[in-house]
Amino acid sequence: MSSQSVSLLPPSSSAPPNPGEIKRILETALLTSQDPLPLSELKKLFDEELSPEVLRRLLEELREEWADKGVELVNVASGWRFHSKPEMQQFLDRLNPQKPPRYSRAVLETLAIVAYRQPVTRGDIEEIRGVAVSSPVLRTLEARGWIEAIGHRDVPGRPALYATTRNFLNDLNLRSLEELPPLEDLGSLIEPQGSMDLLPAPQPAAAADDAEMMLPVLQSSPEADPSANSLPLQQREDNLTDL
Repeated sequence: MSSQSVSLLPPSSSAPPNPGEIKRILETALLTSQDPLPLSELKKLFDEELSPEVLRRLLEELREEWADKGVELVNVASGWRFHSKPEMQQFLDRLNPQKPPRYSRAVLETLAIVAYRQPVTRGDIEEIRGVAVSSPVLRTLEARGWIEAIGHRDVPGRPALYATTRNFLNDLNLRSLEELPPLEDLGSLIEPQGSMDLLPAPQPAAAADDAEMMLPVLQSSPEADPSANSLPLQQREDNLTDL
């Protein structure tokens, strides 16, 4: 009787998994996760210690294996995740029809200024745009999780400094600020995202037209720094201590 009980026990898991098994485990975890998973989380899947280099290599192999499918594996700011390819969206919309979101000029300009000139204060944004920035615009971007206050400038009044978030990079499928697209492409990138319906509708102009208007607005600023978008997210946040 005891030998029969022993035979029913699961096989020992002490043997390290082979690369194929590792990729199968990674694939399962990523397909069933709603959020991107960083390497630090993916390492918890295995009893054996796997180096970041090994995990990256196997994830790249997994990405190649899915290259010809309608779903792809991507690496964004918060980690790795599966998502549908853009060309599949038209078919998915037949199951869950969504009206493409539209964006006001004020929202797009504010978002672009924060993204390309961060960290910035509300006063910086108003100086570049040449008009006042309404509180609902900033609150909307904060509620969407695209911008956040990361500190205060050491001047009278100590105004809040705004910067983009990891969610902003995730939604644009970017790993860092260094991958930000040319400014004129920003509007076309964020408009098709079906989950971004928390942003208000534009007043009369289309989002793509508004995006094209942002470039001269930013270039007209005498303090515009073309290298401002080259700072990695962590380095940009660390630099706040010097302000």
